[in-house]
Amino acid sequence: MKARLPQGYGGGAGNLQQLARQAQKMQEQMEAITAELEAKEYTSTAGGDAVKATVTGKMEVVSVQIDPEVIDPEDAEMLGDLVTAAVNGALRAASEEREARMSAVSGGMGMPGLF
Repeated sequence: MKARLPQGYGGGAGNLQQLARQAQKMQEQMEAITAELEAKEYTSTAGGDAVKATVTGKMEVVSVQIDPEVIDPEDAEMLGDLVTAAVNGALRAASEEREARMSAVSGGMGMPGLF
C-alpha cells in the first residue's frame, strides 16, 4: 500500500524548485533588511537624559554623551551605571527591531545562519 500525499505536496522537481525559489526570495529579503538595519542608529538615555548612548544596527557604539552636571569624582560608580544602562537600552532597541523584522519575513521560523 502506498502512502498518498495531499494535493500540492507531490515530491516532484517542480515543487522542489518552487521551494528553492521561495527560500532564495526569503534570504534576499533578509539580506536587504539586514543592510537597512545595520545603517540605522538607535539611541537610549539614562538618568533623566543625563547620559545618552547611540549604537548602530551592527551593535557598535557610535557615541556616548554625558551631561557635565552628573560627573561627580566622588561617585564614578553611578556614572558607570548610567552609561551601562544607556548603552544596554540602545543595544536592546536595535536587537528587538532586528528580531521583529526578521521574524516577519521568516514567518517566525528560527533559521540559523540566515540572520
